[in-house]
Amino acid sequence: MIGERVQTIRKEKGLSLTELAERAGVAKSYLSALERNIQTNPSIQFLEKIANVLQVPVDAFLKKEKSAECLLDKEWLHLMEEAIQIGVPKEVMKEIVEFYRWKITKQQN
Repeated sequence: MIGERVQTIRKEKGLSLTELAERAGVAKSYLSALERNIQTNPSIQFLEKIANVLQVPVDAFLKKEKSAECLLDKEWLHLMEEAIQIGVPKEVMKEIVEFYRWKITKQQN
């Protein structure tokens, strides 16, 4: 279950397995084994590294998947709906997220 949630969130964030492993500083083989449910009991330190890169709380890996409406408050939903209505392409939204991720990384270093 944890591995499936990690994989789902990773894909939602548009990261490959390799990218996530490198950014989190974890072994790609271990991450792969976790996502395939071969490893089922990762350490909290491992989950914290992954959660930091994915910008989610660690407990996001432990909860059952929620609908988008449960994960986003009304203001976020309104902003996303407005962006869709005015024709903001997904690629532009991905660039914004990547820029913000880069900015956070620069601030942390």
